[in-house]
Amino acid sequence: MPERLSTGNPTLDQMLGGGLLPGTLTVVAGATGIGKTQLGISYLFAGSSQNEPQGAMLDLSARGDSQNHAGYAQRLFDADWRSVAPDTMPSGSGNEWVFDSEVRMPNSLNMLGYSGRRVVRDQMDPDQWNEWQRQLNRSLNKMIGFLYGHLVRGTRRFVIDGIEPSDRPEDSLQMELFEYAYHRVMRQEHDWVARDLLRQDFRHYADQVTAHAYSNSEAACLLLCTTPESMLDQLIDRPLANGDLGALANTLIYMGKIRDGLQMRRGLYIAKHRGSQCDDNVRLFEIDEAGLQLSAG
Repeated sequence: MPERLSTGNPTLDQMLGGGLLPGTLTVVAGATGIGKTQLGISYLFAGSSQNEPQGAMLDLSARGDSQNHAGYAQRLFDADWRSVAPDTMPSGSGNEWVFDSEVRMPNSLNMLGYSGRRVVRDQMDPDQWNEWQRQLNRSLNKMIGFLYGHLVRGTRRFVIDGIEPSDRPEDSLQMELFEYAYHRVMRQEHDWVARDLLRQDFRHYADQVTAHAYSNSEAACLLLCTTPESMLDQLIDRPLANGDLGALANTLIYMGKIRDGLQMRRGLYIAKHRGSQCDDNVRLFEIDEAGLQLSAG
């Protein structure tokens, strides 16, 4: 059994039989504001106790205010969080920066900007949809560079934040980006990712690609998904359809509200954890200045 990846929360690690499994996808689903992002930030920084580089985040948020990633990182870990848009990613006449250890990789890449609208096809006219597709095509190489640049530096913890609910996932630009980032970058052989990024310059950088080889079986992703349901019972009771992200994930964690008399409380439940025993109980939790605090039992 490979060494588990800590979530950054000892109680949750214990519930997961020691932590998350390397090289797997974990989906954390729950309503807006329930605490998913704080859990994701904790997971990214938890590798320091296991002698790992800090993790990286792909931010696919598109509506409302920006997520408070920098604030959480500062408050919880006294860390200087750097988030960039695709057009401000490192660049130059070539791709030397990808392999240059002196170049500091940003912590987060915000792919979509906070446009104030959902990026799903049924809420756009054809011209708007086509413009979004053109914009993403221009930014895709930057996303590959962001992820590959972290992978060659030893990053194995990734968080994808901001996934919103969609009746037809195939019509969601967020889902399109997730599928590409996870299946064609994180889970792809290192040299094929390099070919996708470097293209006609691949032969020029072939020696550096070989020198920075890594195993794609080790990268693990935490996918944070907003749900229309806010109550934990609703999340637990809903069926997982074929193709649903929760059905495809190795581990599925629900975070939702629980009615306790006249109070609303927060609860967490591990719906699935393939390849390991896990705690089947619902655990109450609170969020304070130190982050997510799960009840002991």
